[in-house]
Amino acid sequence: MIGIVDYGVGNLFSLESSFAALGFETKVSGDPEVLRSCGKIVLPGVGAFRDAADKLHRTGLDAYIKEEAAAGKPLLGICLGMQLLFEKSYEYGEWEGLGLIPGAVRPIADVIPAGLKIPHIGWNGLHFPAERERCPLFRELSPGDAVYFVHSYYAADCDDYVTATAEYGAELTAAAARDNVMGTQFHPEKSGDVGLSILKAFCTL
Repeated sequence: MIGIVDYGVGNLFSLESSFAALGFETKVSGDPEVLRSCGKIVLPGVGAFRDAADKLHRTGLDAYIKEEAAAGKPLLGICLGMQLLFEKSYEYGEWEGLGLIPGAVRPIADVIPAGLKIPHIGWNGLHFPAERERCPLFRELSPGDAVYFVHSYYAADCDDYVTATAEYGAELTAAAARDNVMGTQFHPEKSGDVGLSILKAFCTL
C-alpha cells in the first residue's frame, strides 16, 4: 500500500491515477495513524514552501514523516514535496524544512541566464552523475529521458545527494536521495511512460 500525504497542497488525483494505472493501491490521508499502515509514503506538493511547511507542522505530519524516514520506510517527495525534504528554503525569506536531506532550496533566477522564463515549465532530459551508482528510481531509464518540470526554485548545496540533473540554462538538481528518502523536482505523475517507470520503481523498492 502506498500512502499519499494529504495536507492540502498536492495534486492528489494525478498521483492516485498513476499508481492505479500501475496496479498499486494507494491510501490518501492527512492522518498519521492511517498512513502508518502503508509500506511506502509519497509527499506531494505544489505552491509556497512556507505555507506547506506550516501545514505539515500544524497537523503533526512533519513529526510523522521524520519518524517514518528514521525507521527506514521508503519516502518519495515530489516537486514542493522534494523541496520540503531539505534543511531550509530561501523562498521569500528563510524557512525551515524537514532536514532529511542536507541542502537548501534557492531561486533558479540566481543561476540561470537572464531572459529564460521563470517558472521553468516543460520537458527536460535527465542526466545521471557518472561518479556514483544509479539511484534505484531510475534503473529502467536512459540518459536523456525527458520528464516534466514546473518550478522556480531548486535544491542547492547538496552535491553528494544529487541523483539526477536537468539543464535549463544551468545544470539544476532534478532529483536527490539520502538512503530511503528520495525526491524528484519534476512530476513523475505528469511525465508519461518515463514517469510511470519511476513510480513503479519506487513501489517495488
